[in-house]
Amino acid sequence: MIILSPSARSVPANAVRPLVRTFLLPFLLLSVALSILAQDGDEIVVDSSVVIVNASVKNADGRNAGGLKKDQFKIFEDGVEQRIDYFSAEETPFAAVILLDTSGSMEERVSMARAAAIRFLDGLRDSDSAAIYRFDSKVTLVQPFSNSRDIAEAAFDLKADGMTKMNDAIYQAAVDLSKREEKRRAIIVLSDGQDTISSRSADKALKSAMSADIVIYTIDMSPLGDAKRIQNQGPLKTLAEKSGGTFVSTPGGAAMREAFEKIVGDLGVQYTLGYSPINTKKDGKWRSIELRVARPNLTIRTRKGYNAGKGK
Repeated sequence: MIILSPSARSVPANAVRPLVRTFLLPFLLLSVALSILAQDGDEIVVDSSVVIVNASVKNADGRNAGGLKKDQFKIFEDGVEQRIDYFSAEETPFAAVILLDTSGSMEERVSMARAAAIRFLDGLRDSDSAAIYRFDSKVTLVQPFSNSRDIAEAAFDLKADGMTKMNDAIYQAAVDLSKREEKRRAIIVLSDGQDTISSRSADKALKSAMSADIVIYTIDMSPLGDAKRIQNQGPLKTLAEKSGGTFVSTPGGAAMREAFEKIVGDLGVQYTLGYSPINTKKDGKWRSIELRVARPNLTIRTRKGYNAGKGK
């Protein structure tokens, strides 16, 4: 998309550090302030006084598009252009939750999902952090947040059994990630996509993740010959596309290794922008976000919106 943007006003170098101390720190603290509601069916909603948007921008060849400047970006909320108050193109630590489907339908593929999790951990930098959960008839922590590249011994004892609480697992991951200090957050779902007994809908799980600025990456673990494979891919594709992540349809081999390398690369190198919405109503409604860049032949992945906070 090509959008003509006005030139950004330059800031003297000697003014940058005071700006960081007096403005950016409280700005970022506000951006991660979340209202997490415990009642069943409720969603995570952001304090809409500040909205942080993380974006992965790719060139036509699929490589990260580097060198973009603040004045090349435009943000629209519900179709109305917003002023960009914060911009960063630096490599930044990320926090991620890996969700392993261990329900009965995954009986022959749990080991493959575990191997994929190991592949992801291999790509962590010292500043990154990841946790692992399993989900079947319940959601269970397997490995707490750490920068360890070694998978917990408990992961090797995982067996497939029970029903599938994928939506509840995504919601729980969103709650836990919303408490993290990292501005870049992700959920990696390894599943055959068959949710059966979650108390929350796929829509509520997705909105909760997007409201906490979490990107969802989904890996389809269903067998290639499964008659329901295409049908079950639908929810996984929706989760990825609407949150700004990617969907991986190949459950193993070189394609999966390459996919995980790209996921780690995406999370480590993103553009982070922040704005104070013109619409200050605390009505709890969904606000759509559109990000545009004034350079042709780019692919932009970012979340599609958030739920505004509710006033008293």
